[in-house]
Amino acid sequence: MNVIDLHCDALYKIWESKGALRFKDSPELDANKSRLIKGQVKVQCFAIFIPPELKSESKFQAALDQIDYFYTQVLEHNSDIIHIRNWNDLTYLKSHEIGAILTLEGVDCIGNDLHKLSILFHLGVRSVGLTWNLANLAADGVWEQRGAGLTSFGKEIVEFNNEHKVYTDVSHLSEKAFWDVMDLADFPIASHSNSKVICSHPRNLSDEQAKALFQKSGLIHVVYHPPFVTEKETAHISDMIHHIDHFCSLGGAAQIGLGSDFDGIETHIVNLENAAKHQNLINELLKYYSADQVRGFAGENFLKHLPK
Repeated sequence: MNVIDLHCDALYKIWESKGALRFKDSPELDANKSRLIKGQVKVQCFAIFIPPELKSESKFQAALDQIDYFYTQVLEHNSDIIHIRNWNDLTYLKSHEIGAILTLEGVDCIGNDLHKLSILFHLGVRSVGLTWNLANLAADGVWEQRGAGLTSFGKEIVEFNNEHKVYTDVSHLSEKAFWDVMDLADFPIASHSNSKVICSHPRNLSDEQAKALFQKSGLIHVVYHPPFVTEKETAHISDMIHHIDHFCSLGGAAQIGLGSDFDGIETHIVNLENAAKHQNLINELLKYYSADQVRGFAGENFLKHLPK
């Protein structure tokens, strides 16, 4: 089955290597092109992630540099990788093509300048997470002890996203900021989060948060990062399926997707070590769910909930 993966950090890894890693086939990349093909990935989202220790004045340039790698390494020499700039572009992907979507993981790089977000939008960003785990000028993240919500600037960003049919990603937000986003966002999404009931990591979502997303036509894309999957030492695909089961029990069967976090994680679920292994999850899901349901989880749920 074709897979739509809402989150990987391949661009960050390429940027960190100063371009030494090749998107086409570098084995250091969990989500390189050859692995995407083997795993039957039909659409891959590529996050722009700026490390928090980078000096503020360098962050926007780092975002632009990662976008440059997206254009030169992912798109330029791969005619079968198609840049998705409008949601309708997904409809026209040919059987041999892979769609590529730019996303932003934290708005630290724009400072307090909404014009910079507009530039990133024109370069192709179609999903925006307001924070990583810490606080910035838009909101608090899950690791910020203060636990505050959106700032006035953060609310402007959500309004920008609404106007431009861009997802507002809640995956890293503090709980207060999450609820602020739910009050304002037309297109909320959790690009890579699991259930806090199944695994009590602060990055995961409570039942109340999950239900709020489902009630607002939002999606939750489950993440393959072992500390978000299980409190056991080793994570297995069956542990991942527990999260899908639980979200289904909350009424979200038609709003669950996949968000691997490949290249942003140092440990892996057994038999889900890179993008070539996506079908191992699909095959395991088929033991418990109908083919139509699994196609939904794999990508069709996402396609049915695009911003309009």
